[in-house]
Amino acid sequence: MDKSQIISSVKDEDLIKKRRDQMIQGAIRLFKEKGFHRTTTREIAKESGFSIGTLYEYIRKKEDVLFLVCDYIYDGVREHFETELQLKNPSEENLKAVLTFYYELMDDMQEEILVLYQEIKGLNKETRKYVLQKEKDMVAMLEKLILSCYRDAITEEEVSIAANNIFVQGHMWGFRRWILQQKFTLEEYINTQIKLNLHGLLHKKG
Repeated sequence: MDKSQIISSVKDEDLIKKRRDQMIQGAIRLFKEKGFHRTTTREIAKESGFSIGTLYEYIRKKEDVLFLVCDYIYDGVREHFETELQLKNPSEENLKAVLTFYYELMDDMQEEILVLYQEIKGLNKETRKYVLQKEKDMVAMLEKLILSCYRDAITEEEVSIAANNIFVQGHMWGFRRWILQQKFTLEEYINTQIKLNLHGLLHKKG
C-alpha cells in the first residue's frame, strides 16, 4: 500500500494534498496528546479545521490518517537527508556534516518521531511493512555514506551495525529526552555521538 491507494472522492490533486496536510498536522497534535486509539475521526476533523463529512471525502477510515502521518514523517526525514548526502565526493568532513544535520533534524522532529514509535503498531501488517521499508531505505543511505568513506576498512556487517546505530541515536534524543536533555545540550549530544562513531570507524580504518 502507498498513499496513492487511499481513496478520495475528490479529484483535485492539489486540494487532496492541502486537505491531507491539514489532517496530518491536526492528527499529530492529537496523537501526541491522546494516542491514536483514543483519538476519534471527529476530533481529527475539528483539529484540522473542517467537518467530519469533509474528512471522509479524503480518507476511508481512521487508519488512513495514521498511515498518512507515518508516511509524512519518513518522507520529510528522507527528503532533508538526501539534500545533505555527497556520495560523489565522500569525506569524513561530509560524514560529520551529515550526522550533525541528521541529529539536528531529529531534534526538530522529536515530537513526530515519538508519535511514530508509539502509534505505528496501529497500522495493519501490510501498511506497517510499507512504512518500515522507508526506514530501511534511510538506513541504506547511511550505509552508502559510510562505505564511501571507509570502503576498504569495514565489512558489510559492520557498516550495517554502524548505520543502524546512528539512525537510532537520532531517535534516542527524542524518546530518551527525559534523561538525556537533563545532562546534555543538543550540541554536546551531537559532538559526543560523532566522536564515538568516528572513533570506531577510524579505528577500523587505521
